Amino acid sequence: MIEYLLAIWKYLVISAPFLLIGLVAAGFIHTFINVDRMKALLGKGNFSGVFKAALLGIPLPICSCGVIPAAVTLRKNGASNGATSSFLIATPESGVDSIAMTYAMMDFPMTLLRPLAAFCSAFLAGILQIFFNEFEYRDDGESSGGCCKKKTAELAGRTFVKKMMDSLKFSFKDLISDMSLWLAFGIVLGATIEFFIPANIFENMNGVWGRFIMLGIGIPMYICASASTPIAASLIVKGMNPGSALILLLVGPATNASNIAVLQKYIGKKGVVINVLSIGLVALIFSYVVDFLYARYSWPLDFKIMQHDHGQSYSWYQNVAAAIALFLIAKGIFTEEIKPRFLKKKEVCH
Repeated sequence: MIEYLLAIWKYLVISAPFLLIGLVAAGFIHTFINVDRMKALLGKGNFSGVFKAALLGIPLPICSCGVIPAAVTLRKNGASNGATSSFLIATPESGVDSIAMTYAMMDFPMTLLRPLAAFCSAFLAGILQIFFNEFEYRDDGESSGGCCKKKTAELAGRTFVKKMMDSLKFSFKDLISDMSLWLAFGIVLGATIEFFIPANIFENMNGVWGRFIMLGIGIPMYICASASTPIAASLIVKGMNPGSALILLLVGPATNASNIAVLQKYIGKKGVVINVLSIGLVALIFSYVVDFLYARYSWPLDFKIMQHDHGQSYSWYQNVAAAIALFLIAKGIFTEEIKPRFLKKKEVCH
């Protein structure tokens, strides 16, 4: 039992410093790049809008459920099917927090290839929307609020210090609370796979059918980009190729059954099909590209998660960062999951 807890601690320690750095960067981006500014940048239904939407979506720290109200706001303000779809895909697939987590647990090539693949899937979907989706959204005046409690920062009238305080509040309260349950799930599941699953058991998932199985698992489920990182890393440790694991990293955060149903209203059924097919196609193509690059250039699978043993001692800053991350995750789970249910149960009793 102690060895298993040490395995979980290892995953937390390795990821914590870069997770905290990613959260800080996410707060700055959230403060200075808001929906109002994106409206002006995306423009109308052209290639430029699609390109900008994909590019802007890569660093933004918004999860799959939180991206819907932002995208709906853009759609209501004239963004095309293409730009909306591009933004909807790029944003949950990648973010500065998940990029930092990838570097913390994997290696530099995967840190670059993951957001590149996210950009390509978003850009392809946006271009296909321009050519093949004529859906016209009609605004019936409903609210565009979503399940993730994000606030669009109003920049006017705030001092620089106030902006910095707001960005840190978003980082260490709003954002970490939204992802805390899934982040804990990803870290625990990743450590569980590494600790209990025999070595090389996932080697048979590296063929064509294995990749389609990963697609089938990833499309209907939801897991945020940061939380999927330790899971993918542990699968690679147990014999899965980086390319096959990349499918989960791309498809899991970008698609899930509930969001697919919601999006039909804003981009149409054809638009949803185009999005899902684009994500799946690019994930499959990049899975082979990644495996080819690792083999062609003899890149070693020297992931950072493989460089540490469960009983190894860590530096003081890693342990401090892990303690801070553990506190923030536990606080987020209590605030967002446990406390509301307790209060609801208490109200029912009265």
